[in-house]
Amino acid sequence: MSTTGPLFTRTDPVLGTFAVRALDPFTDAGLLHGWVTHPKAAFWMMQDASLPDVERAYMQISAAEHHDAFIGLHEGRPVFLMERYDPSRLELAGLYEAQPGDVGMHFLVAPSDHPISGFTRAVITTVMACLFEDPRTARVVVEPDVRNTAVHALNEAVGFVPHGPVRKPEKEALLSFCTRERFEAATGVTTGGSI
Repeated sequence: MSTTGPLFTRTDPVLGTFAVRALDPFTDAGLLHGWVTHPKAAFWMMQDASLPDVERAYMQISAAEHHDAFIGLHEGRPVFLMERYDPSRLELAGLYEAQPGDVGMHFLVAPSDHPISGFTRAVITTVMACLFEDPRTARVVVEPDVRNTAVHALNEAVGFVPHGPVRKPEKEALLSFCTRERFEAATGVTTGGSI
């Protein structure tokens, strides 16, 4: 999979240009390893992963039919990881009532020694705008750990509505949904088109 050129670009009125490109499990594994094993990424559940573990995990995602991974950029620098998946087939298969147009999402912001106010919110807004750019996406579905209160607040800020807890093999998750309309109302970002 080529990593040349962005698949999606969005300009934040305060923080500048964000973009999303395809992830290459070979060339990006070193970068990802530092992100997913960082203490701030505890909820990503890869704290003890080796570099080969990370490469293998993202090779599997790259080869999967219903799962994709992307690198997010800010002003051209890699700063976040985004995953898109079919929640009726992965992660939540059999655990909720799937609807046509449902898309599952995970995102992880790279650790930084110099945090920027509003940065993580700009990242999740970019991730959501990218997902809704595909006209087939009707609703984004997430299942963060119930203890991850920081991400619950971010999800709410971009329009997610909690549905309730769901027990997964690896965690107790807070199942939440966000429609295109709720996202646009919460953020003022207009979506629609095709990737």
